[in-house]
Amino acid sequence: MNNFEFSRASDVADAVRQIAEEPGATFVAGGTNLIDLIKEGVTKPSRLIDITRLELNRIEQTSDGALRIGALVANSDLAYHPEIEARFPLLAGAILAGASPQLRNMATTGGNLLQRTRCFYFYDTTTACNKRDPGSGCSAIDGLNRMHAILGTSKHCIATHPSDMCVALAALDARVLATGRNGERRIAFGEFHRLPGDTPHIDTNLNTDEIITAIELPPSRFAKNYSYLKIRDRLSYAFALLSVAAALEIESGVIKEARIALGGVAHKPWRDRGAEEELSGAAATRDAFARAADMILSDARGSGQNDFKIELARRGIVRALTQAANGTPQSQSDKRIR
Repeated sequence: MNNFEFSRASDVADAVRQIAEEPGATFVAGGTNLIDLIKEGVTKPSRLIDITRLELNRIEQTSDGALRIGALVANSDLAYHPEIEARFPLLAGAILAGASPQLRNMATTGGNLLQRTRCFYFYDTTTACNKRDPGSGCSAIDGLNRMHAILGTSKHCIATHPSDMCVALAALDARVLATGRNGERRIAFGEFHRLPGDTPHIDTNLNTDEIITAIELPPSRFAKNYSYLKIRDRLSYAFALLSVAAALEIESGVIKEARIALGGVAHKPWRDRGAEEELSGAAATRDAFARAADMILSDARGSGQNDFKIELARRGIVRALTQAANGTPQSQSDKRIR
């Protein structure tokens, strides 16, 4: 294991000062992903800055009706919070679809956004991986790629983002609050994570001197017609082959607004606003959902072993939208897909 120093931040300003002074440092809170990366030699920080004592663990309503979630709120606390269950059940369902109860008790809201891919080759330091070692190549393209991306890929990387929570946050148009040396800024969730392009080692648009302080959820009309569908190799504690966050606002059988975000298919949670707009004003029917799925997947490309994901995604989108339209969301306690 790589040697590193350890320090503790006393407040947000101190955290920003410490990370700005030492570019090789990284923040640690729950550590559910970071510690694995350190153990495997994938990440070698020069310093761990403990931020667990910062006052970022509250959930509160803002003056404009949004809900602000502190970056250190544990995933389990967030999923079972009364405001989340009542106003944003899509997010609660997505969180409960991920990881295990033990991990959700430790994992934080901010850390969930920053977790790295679970690509086999990224974790195997004996193989070429442009995310781990820029310019070395991508072993997955001609290797074991069953779990890999079908949308937004590049010749440099076909890895997928692993989070369930982030898929729901993308569908809900969340905002990320970050603080750095230049003050606080808000980042639209769709602009927070990056596609691989020529720089797959850069996962987000967060500046190196910034710390995530909160997530904001704008007022939502999707507490009734929603579903978070996750398809995986086993019913518990597995990363998604495909996940779909579907949310609809329906009036007299007609869709007023639609939100669709996919997980397990791209380097970031995937949204196609054109397909969402196509559903606006349409009847909530299976045919309309199938047309939306075709639009979303029009540019999908497999890499061999993951070719099946295209049809899987098509069927998953239709099923999740049907569940949402019927007001029968996928159960996260009985995970069998019906």
